[in-house]
Amino acid sequence: MKKIFTLTALLGLFVAETLSAQCTGLRYRDICFDDTLISNVVYGQNVTLTNAAITLKMDIWMPKGDTATNRPLIIIAHGGNFLGGSKSGGDVIQFCNDFADMGYVVASIDYRVGMTNFPFPGPDSTDATEAVIRAVHDAKASVRFFKKDVTLSGNTYGVDTSNIFFLGVSAGGFMGLQVAYLDDPSEFPSWADSTGQYGLHGGIDGQSGNPGYSSQIRGVINICGALGDTAYIHPGDEPCMLFHGDADNTVPYGSALIYLVGTYPLLQVDGSFSIDARLTQMGIEHCFETYEGQDHVPHVGSALYYDTTLAISRNFLVHYLCGDPLDCSYSNPIGINERPEIASVLTVYPNPAEDNLNVNTSRLAGSGYVVTMYNATGELVNSQPAKTDGITSINTENFAPGIYILNVGNGESLWSEKVIIK
Repeated sequence: MKKIFTLTALLGLFVAETLSAQCTGLRYRDICFDDTLISNVVYGQNVTLTNAAITLKMDIWMPKGDTATNRPLIIIAHGGNFLGGSKSGGDVIQFCNDFADMGYVVASIDYRVGMTNFPFPGPDSTDATEAVIRAVHDAKASVRFFKKDVTLSGNTYGVDTSNIFFLGVSAGGFMGLQVAYLDDPSEFPSWADSTGQYGLHGGIDGQSGNPGYSSQIRGVINICGALGDTAYIHPGDEPCMLFHGDADNTVPYGSALIYLVGTYPLLQVDGSFSIDARLTQMGIEHCFETYEGQDHVPHVGSALYYDTTLAISRNFLVHYLCGDPLDCSYSNPIGINERPEIASVLTVYPNPAEDNLNVNTSRLAGSGYVVTMYNATGELVNSQPAKTDGITSINTENFAPGIYILNVGNGESLWSEKVIIK
């Protein structure tokens, strides 16, 4: 039978081949660029829960000097209990930098926050659900923004819209999961008032901008978020990367009642443990990393947990982008903000160490370098200025045996190394 290819199919094949060709070397797997930022790009508009008009904005990070024109896109949503947070907040900003430095286009979005009846007399399940839906409407508008840009504006940001991934932290994780799996109008929560409440019109897709384009994404990375109901997940749905602490006191690890700021009981949600079970049942490829013994978003303030989260997310993404085998484990650490001029001049010895660890920092160029060490729980156990004219020695006599992360940086560049204390 003669094969007939439509223009769309041919374009899809071209993009796939182009992206595959981009997967050589370090791209998408390690740091190989600096990044550049375009701030406050308007992606939509709507009204708040009080009917005030609001303009929705995003910051777009791109690999500086990159000549590729069809790059995967990661849309990132911050946390904040659907009450606050920022597109440049500490829970997301390093992801923006590092993924852009790996060759991705990254869009960190602001979205509508606020919850009816907060703080008094106190929100209920309806108020909470409606807050989530407003944010999800905005998230979907951000996806459509890039698809509209490719069609009408010639692909301003050089993205491949068939490879849009959504990464969300806490409340942003809720958003990403709902964008992926709340995709049937019949699943729209019946207790949410989509006609009488401000900013909730438009069904599951909403009215936050860029109508007429698909809100479909390729996959989702959820960091300590939850899904309204795992029944939303069906065979053939998007793949998912899940991170969650099994001692999370903010968003349930499994299925449980969620409390807002630890005070207001809201509604039953399904955390990552329950989502993992449903994805397995539905035969959907996914990864699940439990932060054992950890509370909410442990990557914030912990170099160790951030490094783990970034590396496993990288492994998940390159499986779908480059055809690498799916690796759900922490492997091949990423050289975070590592530059060859630093990495090539530093040595650490002995490793493993017992009573003393030496860092040869004598060949560092510049000033202001600090040597720090973090233990396996992300606690800072050592910090001292680097001796740029000799050896920086660290007394490890009283350190507990185990794995540590040693960093050398000066605010502009950072070099990291795993060390073992016996």
